[in-house]
Amino acid sequence: MLRPERMSKVSVAGSRRVLGDVIEAIHDLDLVHLSDYDGSIEGFENGDPLEGADEASDKLVTVRSLKSTLGVSEEDAGPTRIVTDEALETELEEIRVEVNELDDRQSELEDELRAIEERIDAAEPFADLGIDLDLLSGYDSLQVEVGEGNADAIRSALQESEAVAAFELFTGDGTVGVFVRPRGDDPAALDDALVGVDFARLEIPDAEGSPESYVEELRHERQTLESKLENVENELENLRLEHAGFLLAAEEKLAIDVQKTEVPLQFATTEHAFVAEGWIPSGEYSTFVEHVQNAVGEHAAVEELEVADYEPSGHGHHAPADEASAEAATDGGTSAEFDEDDSPPVIQDNPGPVKPFEALTEVINRPKYTELDPSIVLFLTFPAFYGFMIGDLGYGILYAALGYWLYAGFESEMISKLGGVAMWAGGFTALFGVLYGEIFGLHLVTEYLWHGVVGLADAPLKKGLHVGAFAELWLAASLLFGVAHLAVGYMFGLVNESRSHGLKAAVTESGGPLLLMAGVAAWLFSTHMQSGGGPRPELLYRALELPPIVGIVGLGLALVGLVLVTIGEGAAGFLESPTYALVNTVSYTRIAAVLLAKAGMAYVVNLLVFGAYEVHLKEPETIDYMFGLFSTTIEHETHFMVFSGSHGYETLFPGLIHMGWGGVIAGVIVLVLGHLLVLALGVTSAGLQTLRLEYVEFFNKFYEGGGAKYNPFGYTRNYTTED
Repeated sequence: MLRPERMSKVSVAGSRRVLGDVIEAIHDLDLVHLSDYDGSIEGFENGDPLEGADEASDKLVTVRSLKSTLGVSEEDAGPTRIVTDEALETELEEIRVEVNELDDRQSELEDELRAIEERIDAAEPFADLGIDLDLLSGYDSLQVEVGEGNADAIRSALQESEAVAAFELFTGDGTVGVFVRPRGDDPAALDDALVGVDFARLEIPDAEGSPESYVEELRHERQTLESKLENVENELENLRLEHAGFLLAAEEKLAIDVQKTEVPLQFATTEHAFVAEGWIPSGEYSTFVEHVQNAVGEHAAVEELEVADYEPSGHGHHAPADEASAEAATDGGTSAEFDEDDSPPVIQDNPGPVKPFEALTEVINRPKYTELDPSIVLFLTFPAFYGFMIGDLGYGILYAALGYWLYAGFESEMISKLGGVAMWAGGFTALFGVLYGEIFGLHLVTEYLWHGVVGLADAPLKKGLHVGAFAELWLAASLLFGVAHLAVGYMFGLVNESRSHGLKAAVTESGGPLLLMAGVAAWLFSTHMQSGGGPRPELLYRALELPPIVGIVGLGLALVGLVLVTIGEGAAGFLESPTYALVNTVSYTRIAAVLLAKAGMAYVVNLLVFGAYEVHLKEPETIDYMFGLFSTTIEHETHFMVFSGSHGYETLFPGLIHMGWGGVIAGVIVLVLGHLLVLALGVTSAGLQTLRLEYVEFFNKFYEGGGAKYNPFGYTRNYTTED
């Protein structure tokens, strides 16, 4: 659980004539994470692709191109099928020819349609002028331009131009037609006259007759092209429906063929022999040997080169894959240490409920093979922190429902895992909501469960808005959460550091900060700290009641921790000691801060909608909380007016729903939008703050990451079968 699955380095060596059979056997097993040959064996070179590799690659490119053209998706898959080489030669070629012809025709029609659209856009302004198109060009003594501009400005410019003998303007809706007879033979008279005038020229269409008729003809031609294009698209859609299953299956078969034919590039080979190496889970070694021997018998030798210990680099490496050194490396199956350049891939070994939280770990990076996997700690703390901060049955149910949608509605493994995390967070939010007695900020659970069924005067827990002692309790408890959480991080750091850099480095780099933090925390929560009359969260101290001697011992441990930190990090460590001692721990008070903030926001929404009244008790009343573990005295109570009025008590706010039909409508809107806002901010505040505590405070104490993903040589068939 804290360690990845143990891996073994294996090799297969044999004659080139059984290479294909060995590849088939390893591929079918889908177990070996192959290593690239690094040139370390004398006389061996990287292998060449098998015969047919180029042909399979070309066909794979063709299939994927056809899939893209037809828009084939996974939802189009039919039943699994056998795809033969003959089908790849004949059926694939027939589909390619037909699809390419239709695709070319579709492209031609789309180009023609774009050209028609451009001609229509160019001709429509001329319809506003009411002048036949053949009258706008072909003159010897007149100069004509049509464009968009201000007719008055154009008229003024023409009147002032000495090069213009006469002119006429025709105007439409924003379009101006200019006819000019120049003075003399000046071919640029019109252009010169319009210099400085805002006039955007339009190209005159090469056509005859009225522009309205011309535009109508173009629109008719556009309709014809659109009809033809629709027919081609329908034919392509029919081809997609007819051949989608074959193309998906063909892609899968060809991808497998390419995978098999190109894998010798990772092998060490000579003219007559080959050697392949890779990593497998240690528990699967006997299965691996049996599978290879069933395929080729004694024509290939299988060796377990090493069983990778959870040691970091720098202590040894696996031996080369020749027979003598392989025997020396295995030496009866004893463990061997490995070099970082050849470290095994990581298979995180967590039970089912913890699996979703691997996604949160992988957001930072996959753990190294030598590191402790923090996913189990995330499983134990992330939902608890999140649920504690939101603590509402209604919100919890919605978060869990959202998580289930992500878990079941997406094929992405990462999104599915995040959905699992959301379900756990929603479950804990609902659980704490029951303990707080709240559903959407209303104390209905308290009324009907804890008071009505269980018989308690109030819910076991309070968020602290109306019972101030709980606000102090949660602030102090947040510090305890922080101490415990950080202590686990430092302990993980001790383990990792002792293996990678030795015990001394582990004690100074992780042990020192741990002692410093724990010592200061013990002093803070002891009665020795209270001798000066400082603040005292009563509910918490009633449970702890650490005697003064504990505080004194804590100060001694803190001093030892300070010395170790200074030895390990020098002056920088000494200057950073306040961070280790208290700052990191105080960061966890954001748990209580978010708890109170979210409770306050939900309270305000319900106050606006339902209104509330306050009851001042005639005599202070003592109420037990936490199932009798703590008790506190209250002098007044606040109640929402959900189903009834104020019963004559002092009204804090009358509530929108008690203000007529207009108020009811406004109240419903405020209720829905307000709780949706609180729901969303729960993700952005509680979620992000919890992640910050996990990643910044916890992970920084021990975690590096960077492990290789386990990627076995094989293929999970979805569309093809060999039977």
